[in-house]
Amino acid sequence: MAEVSNAAKWRLFTIVGVLSLIADQATKIWARAALPTIGKTIDGGACIPPQPADWLPDASHHVHCYGDTVNVIKGFWTWRLSMNPGSAFGLFGSLAVGRVLLSIVGVAAVIGMFVMLKKSRNNQKILHWALALVAGGAVGNLIDRIYTGMVTDFISWDLKFMVWPTFNVADIVLVAGVILMFIDIQIEGKAQKALKLERQKKARAAGLVKDLEA
Repeated sequence: MAEVSNAAKWRLFTIVGVLSLIADQATKIWARAALPTIGKTIDGGACIPPQPADWLPDASHHVHCYGDTVNVIKGFWTWRLSMNPGSAFGLFGSLAVGRVLLSIVGVAAVIGMFVMLKKSRNNQKILHWALALVAGGAVGNLIDRIYTGMVTDFISWDLKFMVWPTFNVADIVLVAGVILMFIDIQIEGKAQKALKLERQKKARAAGLVKDLEA
């Protein structure tokens, strides 16, 4: 794979990460402003997201405010506003603890992406894309948690055999980044295997196989 400069590596990371973040935040702003809601606030007013207390279930597990369904592809793809106080599947949803815990995890993830990028080789382009996407997605959801205490989700897929948890653009780029990381791991594994075989071949030719295996 062609070598790139160290500056180009960081430039790619910055551009992809920032564009991912902009796409995430722009679509969330649109979703909160344009998608319809059902229900009333705790005080009986109209649901105007984001208002964390109004979107959390009460003691009887009844949600005060929730998103109405808007069909994009009927029976498969809908818009449905959902203010998620936790992570995926609503885990760690308590605002008292979850907001702080998940924010710390988000910050740690972004720092981790910077560290991994710094340690990566300049020719690991797939990994550079992966780290940028993960960082952009992590920052997108982190902004939500810091600003409102809840992550804005609005994309809902019905896969027939299961209804996929509502998600957002940040989740999409995060998943894409993780997939690219897996691809990079496979490529690196094959490269290391090929290098090992080449070394064994040279060692065998030089009569050093026993030393290499030892």
